[in-house]
Amino acid sequence: MTSSIQPDPSVIGRIPSPPLARLPDPEAMFERRAQRLLAIAEVSDLGPYLRFVAGLARVQHDIQRRLPEPVLPDEDAIVRAREFGMPPLDRSRMNLDDVVIETLGLMFDEASVIGKPKDAEAALKRVKEAAPETMAAVTRNVLSEAIPTDAIAEHVYVAAGLQVHFARLAARLDAAKLVRIGDGVCPSCGGAPVSSLVVGWMEAEGTRYCCCSLCGTLWNVVRVKCVLCSSTKGIGYQEIEGGPGTIKAECCDVCRGYVKVLYQQKDVSLDPVADDIASLGLDLLMREGEYRRGAFNAFLLGF
Repeated sequence: MTSSIQPDPSVIGRIPSPPLARLPDPEAMFERRAQRLLAIAEVSDLGPYLRFVAGLARVQHDIQRRLPEPVLPDEDAIVRAREFGMPPLDRSRMNLDDVVIETLGLMFDEASVIGKPKDAEAALKRVKEAAPETMAAVTRNVLSEAIPTDAIAEHVYVAAGLQVHFARLAARLDAAKLVRIGDGVCPSCGGAPVSSLVVGWMEAEGTRYCCCSLCGTLWNVVRVKCVLCSSTKGIGYQEIEGGPGTIKAECCDVCRGYVKVLYQQKDVSLDPVADDIASLGLDLLMREGEYRRGAFNAFLLGF
């Protein structure tokens, strides 16, 4: 591993005002993610697990066309959220309505055909047979990013279904009406970042966007700034020595946390979820040091 406490030396944006947020395109997002996971699996020691998550991503893509239209909060609620600097999709008040139940049901049914270990198969059976009150509790755990270590596998399936639901909701918002909630908080749903990207988009060349771990919304956070505590002091970067330099851990000496930065402007195939999983080796190396992981990825909780 190499490390530095110097500012990120690459170009820090080329336009004065990049857009705050880019909303997800759920069908394209999960399709690209599945393809990326399969590609990485061919050359990774994590191949079997990456293929399993690729199967989940494929299901996330495929079930969308069979789902009813998700129900956004009413316009008054969205306006109030904006006025109070809150995300329009309130995770804490989400109910298991018919659309959520159908989304989870389809997710579980279609996931049954994915190749998986016996433990994962048993977990899927348990979650499919869960009582409504149990399912509500598991859903709350996922949305609060507080998943018990003795039931990670069950929560992974629910997290995959909720990602579909919230991505479909977020896609129907008006990006121009979103407001900044905080550097480490999604302006659509209040979720934590899974990782951040330095993008090569024409309208935001060289700028950094965090990706929501739940809904997939991307939101702008200036570079050389801690996503977790907003400090601009003591920011450093660590990476695996001898690597291509496209994935680094941005570390903060103030809060002692880190979030990965994926340099998509150097490699457009990088995916904020897939490559976060595939770069597990960087997380394992970081555990040996003084920084804690500050991002959330339901598919990495068992490691």
